Amino acid sequence: VQLVESGGGLVQTGGSLTLSCKVSGGPLDDYAIGWFRRAPGKQRDGLGCYTDRDGKTYYADAVKGRFTISSDKADNTVYLQMSALKAEDSAVYYCAAAPFYSAPYYYRCPLPSYGTWGQGTQVTVSS
Repeated sequence: VQLVESGGGLVQTGGSLTLSCKVSGGPLDDYAIGWFRRAPGKQRDGLGCYTDRDGKTYYADAVKGRFTISSDKADNTVYLQMSALKAEDSAVYYCAAAPFYSAPYYYRCPLPSYGTWGQGTQVTVSS
């Protein structure tokens, strides 16, 4: 499987941005897709994860209510819709794939399960 993110950029505080994660090499429902981010000097944080097979999604508390994960199964793409962005949301954002059975949503995006990563896309939120 291969993942390609797109959609990052510069946005003002309070604005919105949607990131895309194009999945190739297998059907979407074979995988759990997680969204993560890493800000400079900080560890990689899990934001949320989605399993197409059961349509379940988990969100981390830091983004719950502001970020939404959705998918287009026909296009094998998973989206991260971000709203009410804050300066502290500035980071490199990654999507990652895990076999669906190793990362059900109730495992809360277990980082070790995600073995395939996209290249990352920069999101900068300016005040």
